[in-house]
Amino acid sequence: MRLLGIATEHLARLGPKRVTVVAVAAEAGMTHANVYRYFPSKDALLDAVAGRWLRDIEAHLADIADAPDPADDKIERLLTALATLQRDALAQEPNLFAVHLDATVAARPIARRHRVRLRSLVERVVEEGIVGGTFSARDRERAIAYIFDASYRFTHPLAIQHDADVPRDLIEARFGAVIHAIQRVLRTGVL
Repeated sequence: MRLLGIATEHLARLGPKRVTVVAVAAEAGMTHANVYRYFPSKDALLDAVAGRWLRDIEAHLADIADAPDPADDKIERLLTALATLQRDALAQEPNLFAVHLDATVAARPIARRHRVRLRSLVERVVEEGIVGGTFSARDRERAIAYIFDASYRFTHPLAIQHDADVPRDLIEARFGAVIHAIQRVLRTGVL
């Protein structure tokens, strides 16, 4: 959709606070009332821009979840990719990351849907690991909750922003230790 392309460019250039529906509409050759027919607010327009990025992330993570690798490798690759893609966005596309962060903190629909999709991908990998005998988790729901709780510091946008100045190699070493702990818990079934 052309509006999203224009809004994406405005977001990258101006930042979320300076993007206006009026300016996006003017560049699209329409009135701002027409934009509001598609997006009820500026936040909804910016969330749609972030949603395109989040769907790309989800597609990448789905490729990992669907790969023929063992489940314990998949959980490591999936969590690492999620953390890396978000850290990269913070560094390379800070305005897009800011919209994602704001939507997450405010629990707007785009962030809630993303969380549901992430949970579904993690659940698929855990289920595959249990069925295949790689994981001994007795309570699937507790195992999934543990994965999200343990990885929060490295995968939640607010925590990623807080650690923006921490050297990447230190973050990766710390996260690697957490991932190994997650794998150990999933293999042993002891939470």
